[in-house]
Amino acid sequence: MNAPAANQPPVVVVGAGPIGLAAAAHLIEQGIEPLVLEAGPSAATAVREWAHVRLFSPWAEVVDPAAEKLLAPTGWIRPDGAAYPSGGDWAELYLQPLADVLGERVRYDSRVTGVARAGRDRIVDSGREEQPFTVHVEHADGSEERVLARAVVDASGTWATPNPLGANGLPALGERAANGRISYRIPDLGDPAVRARYAGKRTAVVGTGASAFTALAYLADLAQEEAGTHAVWVLRRGITGSTYGGGEADELPARGALGLRAKKAVDDGYASALTGFRTAAVEAQGERLVLVAEDGRRSEPVDEVVVLTGLRPDLSFLSEVRLGLDERLQAPTALAPLIDPNQHSCGTVYPHGAAELAHPESDVYLVGMKSYGRAPTFLAMTGYEQVRSIAAALAGDHEAAARVELTLPETGVCGGAGLFDQPEDEQAGGGCCSVPAAPEVLTIGLGAPARPATGGC
Repeated sequence: MNAPAANQPPVVVVGAGPIGLAAAAHLIEQGIEPLVLEAGPSAATAVREWAHVRLFSPWAEVVDPAAEKLLAPTGWIRPDGAAYPSGGDWAELYLQPLADVLGERVRYDSRVTGVARAGRDRIVDSGREEQPFTVHVEHADGSEERVLARAVVDASGTWATPNPLGANGLPALGERAANGRISYRIPDLGDPAVRARYAGKRTAVVGTGASAFTALAYLADLAQEEAGTHAVWVLRRGITGSTYGGGEADELPARGALGLRAKKAVDDGYASALTGFRTAAVEAQGERLVLVAEDGRRSEPVDEVVVLTGLRPDLSFLSEVRLGLDERLQAPTALAPLIDPNQHSCGTVYPHGAAELAHPESDVYLVGMKSYGRAPTFLAMTGYEQVRSIAAALAGDHEAAARVELTLPETGVCGGAGLFDQPEDEQAGGGCCSVPAAPEVLTIGLGAPARPATGGC
């Protein structure tokens, strides 16, 4: 571990979630002082909101190596590497202890509201690179401060900005007015109040990813105990052999099993599917809601709607720094082609680091879920490699920054956004998940190897 440089402002890390805390651990390992600013009252505020949901990755894949080194002197022992933690387990057994070790380097109830170069808005070139960053922070009591930073690592995630119901990326007509009966989270049916909301009701579940699978599985379990409980699964495309993911071929077994549970919910009649349905409006029908598609089709009346159509980054507080973002994914320009779900819908996402995450504004990095913009293919181990590489780059060790090595599993996520209008027979015919590729170890930073477009995650 290198000695911290004197008389330098810290590197500000936005967010005390898994990737933000890992970033702090790697910065310390490089002799760089971090300051983690967390909007919530504790570490992993967002993770705690899905505490009831189990991760697809086992403990062995969701503990950062540098973080584990910080924890080891406290007597902390990593849970069984083969076991799968829930979000609550992850927060309580790993993330909060890590934040506690970091101590005063983590500040809670500190919401970042803006980032800029000191004395320079985004227009000014003169002397820009020589200026530190000023990070504007709002505290829970309403007070404000400005924090100087030598660099900014934004690990604030995308949890706070879920995608809307509308298939065009905007809220459907009537969506805001019906928000008392629309949720954007996987329901925690272990909570009696939440269980009462869905028991004996018809619930539309909108989405085709792992979160939708989880909601369908939970509602199917509830339907076996509470008569009248039924899910209406709303998909923007048809159901094909790849709709439910990689199944038994998925190298993330928990994820494959989840897809199979969703399939069983449909096969057993606890859920019915509404396919090729792109929602344009929500209409009230008495005490119930009806979804209206862009082609004029109408759903059956439902009591509740659970919208699980993905997440997007909040870029509002970065408006005064110069970001280079892909116009579609809102991910860093060099990273976007490697994760684009229009081209990469299953397989491995290329490992990547500081080079792919760089922006025209030097020493600003989006990491973790936020770095993926609107792409849904992020894994925690990918984020840990991102921040390891960035910490090395900020320490001036560019060889280490480029030497990012990572083995990623076949995730079985198929049917990328680019396929939603294709006929079902075209989607099903020998798709990218039919023959899972073996995981690879790749060294990156000098350009990704050429691979077929079907190799994404």
